[in-house]
Amino acid sequence: MQDTSQQYDDVIAKCRSLFLNKMSDYGSAWRILRLPSLTDQIFIKAQRIRGLQQNAVRRVDEGEVSEFIGIINYCTMALIQLEKGVVEQPDLSVEEATKLYDQQIATTKQLMLDKNHDYGEAWREMRVSSLTDLILQKLLRVKQIEDNSGKTLVSEGIDANYQDMINYSVFALIHIEQQ
Repeated sequence: MQDTSQQYDDVIAKCRSLFLNKMSDYGSAWRILRLPSLTDQIFIKAQRIRGLQQNAVRRVDEGEVSEFIGIINYCTMALIQLEKGVVEQPDLSVEEATKLYDQQIATTKQLMLDKNHDYGEAWREMRVSSLTDLILQKLLRVKQIEDNSGKTLVSEGIDANYQDMINYSVFALIHIEQQ
């Protein structure tokens, strides 16, 4: 599992770098986004990945990698929004946002390590297309929970779904890198 931990860190380093560069360009403008808006952004990216996987012709010269990175970063933003709440004006410095990003990723990575131990790295035998479908399923669950005002009867909450989407995206990127 040590290999998985290092591979995870390598993927996250790329995502974090893009997040920080965008923070430098745009500041924390994303802090005004409500959770359904973030969920919809993630949904668009997941749908595009699925389209790329199903369609032989691509009209935009960007592949799955940038979309999976986007899912990871938008899910991390959503987790931060869940913790801090939505604001009317950008309110985080690059340093503050980086700290929050790192905290959410650390928690999400620990979840991955725990589940990976229990599932015996089953994700390594999965197809990238299956990981994409699982992300889309999680998104539909999140949308339903959002439509239910965040209430669930027996299911895990929105945060767990965002964390799973991050982890599925990391797994997909590891698979893509190994191809």
